[in-house]
Amino acid sequence: MAYLNCGSGGGATTYPQLRIASIFIVLIGSMGGATFPVLSKRTSWLHVPKAIATAFIHLLSPAISELSSPCLSLAWQDYPYPLGLAMLSMFSIFIVELVAFRWGTAKLTALGVKHDVHGHGLGAHAAHGPEGGIPDGDSSSEKMEKDLESAHDHKHLDLGAAGQIIGVFILEFGVLLHSMLIGLTLAVDPSFKILFVVIVFHQTFEGLGIGTRLATLQLPPKYNYVAICGAVLYGITTPLGIAVGLGVQSTYNPGSTTASIVSGVLDSLSAGILLYTGLVELLAHEFIFNKEMIGASNGRVAYALSCMLFGCGIMALLGRWA
Repeated sequence: MAYLNCGSGGGATTYPQLRIASIFIVLIGSMGGATFPVLSKRTSWLHVPKAIATAFIHLLSPAISELSSPCLSLAWQDYPYPLGLAMLSMFSIFIVELVAFRWGTAKLTALGVKHDVHGHGLGAHAAHGPEGGIPDGDSSSEKMEKDLESAHDHKHLDLGAAGQIIGVFILEFGVLLHSMLIGLTLAVDPSFKILFVVIVFHQTFEGLGIGTRLATLQLPPKYNYVAICGAVLYGITTPLGIAVGLGVQSTYNPGSTTASIVSGVLDSLSAGILLYTGLVELLAHEFIFNKEMIGASNGRVAYALSCMLFGCGIMALLGRWA
């Protein structure tokens, strides 16, 4: 029977040079994946399933294992805490979005701007991100945007821009927690070589998803730095986790009681955030409420669905090793 170490220490110290090199290799993969779509302004639908696949396969499943660890007291086995915490975070994000939407709608109404309750118009941007481009010939939409910007007199964030930033922040917050934890794990995991290869691919693909979402932001020129900052923040998070893990390698044990609880709780909360974001903010709005997709041909919709399923399959497959 394998020895169970529930205390401190226990981190693997093999391949020290390769573990140090992994900081820079993962940095290149993560940063390149996240910044490429932002700089090239190319878009795809692959970012939709990545959030969902990450939530189910890479967050919720590990959380269940971590909070079922034999190092934890039996009280942790009395209730499915990972599922409960994920549900709690989902409803918490929903309430935050609901409050933001109602607040944004009230502000728009005060300015004399009507909103579309189905989330197609400008008012929907108060709580949600972009859902497809505004037609060039839509003079009424352009007028509303100009009126709104004028009313704020350039002193505050445009409500639409603020809503988009909030939506992306919620998505990135869940991803960043996950990225930091897998960086810590990689630094001390005994099966380093296999996990290292998988994480390089995982972070690159996930970075492409985050970068694509950031690239779709329709912000005033003076806020273009937001997308770049979001991509850079994602790119440095996992390498930072690896560096921290190497720094505490002699004392950090990912299987210890404390580490299992902290990782399990954070993974559960992150899973709920990404599930809500993936299903509501991305999947529903990209395929159902997106004007571009509503008017698209069957072939284009089929292509988008194929891309979505392919991306989901790749991310789910990577869960076999990490």
